[in-house]
Amino acid sequence: MNKQQLIAGNWKMNGSLEANDALVRALVAGMAGAQCTAAVCVPAAYLAQVQMLKSGSALELGAQDVSQHVQGAYTGEVSAPMLREFGVRYAIVGHSERRQYHGETDALVAEKAKTALAHGITPIVCVGETLAEREAGRTEEVVKRQMAAIIHVNGHCISEICVAYEPVWAIGTGRTATPEQAQQVHALLRKQLAAATPHAERVHILYGGSMNAANAAGLLAQRDIDGGLVGGASLKAADFLQIIASARAA
Repeated sequence: MNKQQLIAGNWKMNGSLEANDALVRALVAGMAGAQCTAAVCVPAAYLAQVQMLKSGSALELGAQDVSQHVQGAYTGEVSAPMLREFGVRYAIVGHSERRQYHGETDALVAEKAKTALAHGITPIVCVGETLAEREAGRTEEVVKRQMAAIIHVNGHCISEICVAYEPVWAIGTGRTATPEQAQQVHALLRKQLAAATPHAERVHILYGGSMNAANAAGLLAQRDIDGGLVGGASLKAADFLQIIASARAA
């Protein structure tokens, strides 16, 4: 199937009005001729600024989380309809940091993905194992369990999601899964999706464990790696643009 790879930057809790202005302007200027889809997932406070800065460009806008609720007395939450008003196309759900620091469960992540889809936002659903789980030989068990929860709740439209495999042991640590290690898990996820939908090839499965300018090409060349969810490197225009340049039409 011919689909463009997706390179999504996750700024995490970083940024300032001044820094965002310089970064987004540099990305917009440097993306001419890009062979992939590119997006930046920014803190909610900066959605309006980045929406204006990217206006007229091919750069897509993403959020880092979305509430499972549509409206109501949920102080501090941001709903999918609110995100849509700012032109948000993607929303990260179930990032390992949300699971670890905010106690998000597989079931909650599945509900967030469902709400995003219902409002025209593509969820980037994160799955991945910790170092202890990998060393215990539980990688397959963990990622299949996390993915199964998503399929259970969203099976009728599962081909509309994105998945990001983020080995927790490789996030912000400088460690990265080898292209072969990453491909092995991506192929496992593709097989699991294929059992749930005849359109599994439509699903972008991104690699999200410390992808950077140096290792992107090797990772993106793998059969079942359809792009990247990029952390620290997405805050540096030159590095993020080099990753974008490494992407291919798969």
